[in-house]
Amino acid sequence: MGLQKFTRLFKKGRTVIIGMVHLKSLPGTPGNRLKVEDITEIACAEAEGYKKLGVDGIIVENMHDIPYLHSRDVSHEITASMATTCYQIRKECPDFPIGIQVLSGANQQALAIALATGLDFIRAEGYVFAHIADEGMMNACAGELLRYRKNIGAEHIQVLTDIKKKHSSHALTCDVNITDTAKAAEFFLSDGVVITGGATGEPASVDELKVVQDSVNIPVLIGSGVTEDNLHEYSNANGIIVGSSFKMDGKWGHEVDFNRVQRFMNKARLLESKKLPDSSC
Repeated sequence: MGLQKFTRLFKKGRTVIIGMVHLKSLPGTPGNRLKVEDITEIACAEAEGYKKLGVDGIIVENMHDIPYLHSRDVSHEITASMATTCYQIRKECPDFPIGIQVLSGANQQALAIALATGLDFIRAEGYVFAHIADEGMMNACAGELLRYRKNIGAEHIQVLTDIKKKHSSHALTCDVNITDTAKAAEFFLSDGVVITGGATGEPASVDELKVVQDSVNIPVLIGSGVTEDNLHEYSNANGIIVGSSFKMDGKWGHEVDFNRVQRFMNKARLLESKKLPDSSC
């Protein structure tokens, strides 16, 4: 069922490429310099650029809000600002798969924004098993999150969940491998799992991709470190989330470089064409 929902959303049965829209620092955060309308204008331009170049969807994220607050402390101005921006992106990019992640671990806020603004999915962290993140202790949230989704009438919004998440210590669960973590996420009704490297921009393990795909029947996505050069190693993933590699100099904090996006998508199409059956026979 998870694979079918994912395919229906992206209208594509092969590897989906999802670009990151990293919002500029929002009101109240240490790095904030812009008004919400200016942040929204930049985000809309990035979303439209991704769409024109054939990227299959986007995730809107408050990546520049460093240092991040723990989920319980994410304040109202962040939720309101992201809702304002997402509403405008959806308005300017109809019929384009759009997701959202609210850092850090603010998964219920992400669902609320997605419902209010017509988005299609969220990326959630801390879904199953506890871990220690930069922001402190993150407890599993699957039970609360999916009950909240049910209560607000948002069951059509997919929840893609990180497992063994980057920027975190997993010493608490060192006896639970990534395969068992993926199985637990599937059992707890995740719509798809995301595998990452140790930090933003670091490649995920190709071996982990294979063993997780062999162990679950939901989409398996790669969430960090994919570049034009190593894309071929991850071409069997159901989805690839790209942030750093789409930015100038490959740095997540830089502006989107649409020349890099174009080259990446050209490589993705080439790899895809090699996987398609030969119709000339």
